[in-house]
Amino acid sequence: MRVGLMVGSDKERPRADRVAGLIDDAMRAESLGFQSFWMPQVPGYLDAMTALTVLGQATDRIELGTAVVPIQTRHPMAMAQQALTTQVACGGRFTLGIGPSHHWIVTGQLGLPYDRPAHLVSDYLDVLKAAFEGVGSVHVENDSYRVHSSVDVADGFQMPVLLAALGPKMLRIAGERTAGTILWMADERAIRAHVVPHIAAAAAGGPEPRIVAGVPVALCANSEAEKARGYASEVLGHADFSPNYVRLLEHGDARDVGDTMAAGDEAAVLARLRRYRDAGVTDLAARVVPLGDDVPARAQSRRRTQEFLASVIPEL
Repeated sequence: MRVGLMVGSDKERPRADRVAGLIDDAMRAESLGFQSFWMPQVPGYLDAMTALTVLGQATDRIELGTAVVPIQTRHPMAMAQQALTTQVACGGRFTLGIGPSHHWIVTGQLGLPYDRPAHLVSDYLDVLKAAFEGVGSVHVENDSYRVHSSVDVADGFQMPVLLAALGPKMLRIAGERTAGTILWMADERAIRAHVVPHIAAAAAGGPEPRIVAGVPVALCANSEAEKARGYASEVLGHADFSPNYVRLLEHGDARDVGDTMAAGDEAAVLARLRRYRDAGVTDLAARVVPLGDDVPARAQSRRRTQEFLASVIPEL
């Protein structure tokens, strides 16, 4: 299992320091030996692809990926143009993670329709596939898009695409048409019994699909693990906001994001991460949840957890 870090919005950093701090985070992740660095498109926060373009210039080896960019906010040709530009800046180390997001973001915050998301994803991928085939003309007509345009960004770069897929239809699309899936709020049983069978069946005969699992992690005393899980559910979002997550949780034992967390001492965290690996996860995107009563304590907690994760990469 490849091991990487996932970051989120950092509200403790002054706004003027967020880009510089993110560069420091990525450079430290690379120096510690992490294999990937994932950034979500958080509503109202830094633009993920723009930020990764900057990180591509500050790092040399680490994979950089979005986890994920909602498709409704960008026309697929605009998405392709930005993704290809980011790929150039990253020297071929960029992976585009996309998804249909959730109704409370797309409709509730942005006022856009959230109808037939799986169908929209399929139509969207038609355009991306054509745009990523290389420099030249793009001609796609389907139910959602009528594109007659061109691409002239870069030669010689492949563009891996991962799809946030929770239900059977989306997992089938991910297996058939992309390099794999990016998960959040999926515990070991949901991955083993639901995600892996659907995506593997769809990808049969092709390359093994990547299963990237976003997993909260906190190194702490075992007696503090339950408190850490409750804190993770509080700061990382409640499942009941998103019916897509609720349906995914029904396939596992977790009831909220905190229940998917690897929390406790070194042995407890390592044991849970191994269970994710054994369930079929190919790529861990560890979302470190720092614990403590003040900023210095949380910063120390973050460093300690990251250093431990880096030390066990060979064991995963």
